Amino acid sequence: MKIASLTQDLIFNEKKPAINIMLETETSKEIRIVFKKGQIMKEHKTPFPIVVQVFKGAIDFGINGDKQHLLAGSLIALDGGVSHDLTALEDSIVRLSLSKKDNLERVKSIKTA
Repeated sequence: MKIASLTQDLIFNEKKPAINIMLETETSKEIRIVFKKGQIMKEHKTPFPIVVQVFKGAIDFGINGDKQHLLAGSLIALDGGVSHDLTALEDSIVRLSLSKKDNLERVKSIKTA
């Protein structure tokens, strides 16, 4: 059994989203991304399918140039190879479920603004 919290030990970075791994299972990596209002993860792709959950706050989730306005409680699933970007409309906590085959360093290397 593994336990993690989306809300404990939150760190809001001033310059870019704070990204850390909460836990790993046999099939996935659960990542927490903490955004300050206005922070952006620029357009990027993932090699594997992902699931993104807005736990707190609100984000614009761009998919191939179209924006989806996601509020707390929203989930979105994408296949690998789909271009997407995230913009925090307010301070937000986002959960990202990655394939076990993917790696945290790739997520941390995504350009921000």
